[in-house]
Amino acid sequence: MKDVFFFDSMLTPKIITFVYWLLLLGSLISGLGAMFTQYGGGFLAGLGIIIFGAIGSRIWCELLIVLFKIHENLQKIANKSE
Repeated sequence: MKDVFFFDSMLTPKIITFVYWLLLLGSLISGLGAMFTQYGGGFLAGLGIIIFGAIGSRIWCELLIVLFKIHENLQKIANKSE
C-alpha cells in the first residue's frame, strides 16, 4: 500500500483492464441500441458500432498499456545506472 501512496508503483495499469471491459460493454449496448431503435441508423450501423467500438477500445487500451510499459523499462534502466 505504501508503494501506491508514494507513487512507487502505478495503479492505472490495473484499472485499464476494467475500463476495457466497460468500453466493450458500452459499444455492445450502443450497437444494439442503434440496431433495434427507430432512430439508431439501422442494423448495419449498429453492427459497425459494435465492431469498430471493440477494435477502437482495444487499440486505445493497448496504447495506454504501452505507455506504462515504457515507464517500467525506463525505471529499470535508471535503477541499473545508480
